[in-house]
Amino acid sequence: MARLLLFNKPFGVLSQFTDRGSPTLRSTLSDFIEVKGVYPAGRLDRDSEGLLLLCDDGRLQARIADPRFKMPKTYLVQVEGDPQAADLERLRRGVLLKDGMTLPAEVERIDPPELWERDPPIRQRKFIPDSWLKITIREGRNRQVRRMTAAVGFPTLRLVRWSIGDWCVAGIAPGQFEEITSMDTSLRSQ
Repeated sequence: MARLLLFNKPFGVLSQFTDRGSPTLRSTLSDFIEVKGVYPAGRLDRDSEGLLLLCDDGRLQARIADPRFKMPKTYLVQVEGDPQAADLERLRRGVLLKDGMTLPAEVERIDPPELWERDPPIRQRKFIPDSWLKITIREGRNRQVRRMTAAVGFPTLRLVRWSIGDWCVAGIAPGQFEEITSMDTSLRSQ
């Protein structure tokens, strides 16, 4: 049976086990995970938080990470500003980025979620409101969600990947992981 780790990646941690070529020492997965033989199934930017899946099965890893399989990835996104219905509809239809149109996304405005504190906290602006969105995409371009929200005029302040497919980070503290087998039928629900 394949091993699968559901890791809640903290802000500022690289989605790799080593940090080659950096003049300063940055935090990596090896600071949190001592399980041998598992590798990230996809990536999560250093300035993003939340669910990162690691596994020891190359086929499962490809199924999770390869855009051909269009596995849904859901993000809780705090944006600067107050997006209106027309702005959300633009995100739903797809947004033109420098590398082409994105696929349509599922987008809804949500109340501020009950999440862990981020270290460091996001910058707050006294006279500029912020809002929370729940965005589900089925592709994985570099910094895609951040580029999408910026393209419609609402820069991302905080990005938390909440789920990938049926796997969810709910109940896992930042820097912690839960191990399951790919044969488990009791996958974490959203």
